[in-house]
Amino acid sequence: MWLLLHHSTFRFNPNSPILIIMPPVISPVMRPGKLVLPLFVGCIFSLWLAVSGYAEANVPRSEISKAAFQRLAPELKNEMQKKNLVMGQPVFLRIFKEESQLEVWVKRDVTYELFKTYDICKFSGELGPKLKEGDKQSPEGFYTVSASALNPWSDYHLSFNLGYPNEYDRLHNHTGGALMVHGKCESVGCFAMEDFPIEEIYTIVDAAMSNGQDQLSVHIFPFRMTWANLAKNADSPWIPFWENLKQGYDFFQGHHNPPMVTVAEKQYVFQDFRPFIFGGDLIPSQVQEEKRLVVADVKPSKGKEAAPSEMKTTKEKEPVVVEIKPSNEKKYITAGVKKSGADRKYAAIGKKPSRNGSAL
Repeated sequence: MWLLLHHSTFRFNPNSPILIIMPPVISPVMRPGKLVLPLFVGCIFSLWLAVSGYAEANVPRSEISKAAFQRLAPELKNEMQKKNLVMGQPVFLRIFKEESQLEVWVKRDVTYELFKTYDICKFSGELGPKLKEGDKQSPEGFYTVSASALNPWSDYHLSFNLGYPNEYDRLHNHTGGALMVHGKCESVGCFAMEDFPIEEIYTIVDAAMSNGQDQLSVHIFPFRMTWANLAKNADSPWIPFWENLKQGYDFFQGHHNPPMVTVAEKQYVFQDFRPFIFGGDLIPSQVQEEKRLVVADVKPSKGKEAAPSEMKTTKEKEPVVVEIKPSNEKKYITAGVKKSGADRKYAAIGKKPSRNGSAL
């Protein structure tokens, strides 16, 4: 069907899926009613494509990344199919420093499912965020990776830039840059993988972005953000920062969908715009019950937690159950079993317990 339009009122950019429509001068031979609806539908569809990010990303590729994709994609596709996942669907990454793990989550329907956990070969610095250029510290926080951040020509085999500093970092005057996830197991502020794992991760990200994902979220934590791990690190000056990170961690634990992360009053804020899909509070019971813990000591030693059989017990031979109760001024653990003061366990977050074992 031909549209009779004067001059250059209709333009189509062959390099973009978005239809650009200029205000038309309608020929007198056309009836306006026959033109308005098709133009309106076309505009709405083009806008939806743009907002949804389904325009094919310009994913950079090198001979190394192409070879890795050809070699690994078939097997990764088969592995995903076994978990009812599809290669090329959107992905989401989580990094845990203390555990030295990187998780790859793949979208299925409206939520994300864990596909694989990779060991991080090396990261530099201590637990806590990166503050300034040259401190050799790996970052913590919520970052975004776009196709332009992928570097298949990296000197470290393959890499992608995490996007540090983000808005939060800039508001706190944190400096530095070029912090990556890459191969070759060498790190000065980056998260270094062995070459084979980074090839798999890069291939998965390449497939997702080639299929329309315009950017992916990477959430970086000092450790798995449980109250028990916060209590272990109660002396750290980063407890308030980590509690803010825990809000984002808990959001994903409950929704299995990354929140929209913004910054307000120099704090991370987490929002979700899917109320009709997800309903209200979707945090599962196990997350609610995560505040109830079985502990052996006030501050467990670093390393693995004691097994249940090694826990100190009450006279009834039942584990001592404790509950973490946050307040505006302090957070603490109190025993769930009423015993004498000597039998009660206390663990402060952000403040040492007193020697006599009393509350803060």
